[in-house]
Amino acid sequence: MLKVGLTGAIASGKSVVGEMLVEQGAHLVQADRIAHALMSPGQAVYNQVVGHFGVAILNSDLTVNRARLAEAVFGTAAAPTPSRVEELNRIVHPAVLRSQQDWMEEMGRQDPRAIAIVEAALILEAGAAWQFDCLIVVTCSAEQRVARFAARQKIGIEAARSEVERRMAAQLPEAEKVKAADYIVDNSGPLAHTQSQVSQIWRKLRARNP
Repeated sequence: MLKVGLTGAIASGKSVVGEMLVEQGAHLVQADRIAHALMSPGQAVYNQVVGHFGVAILNSDLTVNRARLAEAVFGTAAAPTPSRVEELNRIVHPAVLRSQQDWMEEMGRQDPRAIAIVEAALILEAGAAWQFDCLIVVTCSAEQRVARFAARQKIGIEAARSEVERRMAAQLPEAEKVKAADYIVDNSGPLAHTQSQVSQIWRKLRARNP
């Protein structure tokens, strides 16, 4: 089995690339979905996050309101506060890393020739590169990142720019991620160009995992 980390800066297009790899035959899990499940009521991570950030981050049904948690961690454009992302990461990352490792081991048991991909924004920041045989980094231009984030969040460009800049401050610069990459996908052009790069990388991954 080949263990692959798929990472990149915010709104670079990691999920798009991940979907393309799944179409080629890869198995994929998203760290964000793992974290979401771990923050379900009754989970140990949920209890720690609520205990640390307070009940104001909860919906009326006691589930975590992701937007309120983001405000507690990053502040807002109108009311910026010092980032508390490291506090959140200290709670969530260890459990996410354990779950990722368990998932990859299960994929290996099911199919010894599987290519198991974990899509996660903070692989390098979390010190998790050791979990993988190789890393794919997705890149795009700064302006594209802002435009994509604005479209995804349905907010204006300037608000998106401010939010992206604050969140990027909690991540390694894209250039540092690129240095750590085994493979790079430039997602700044048409989807057909991205697809072509992904197909080439897939062939290389298959060759590493005969």
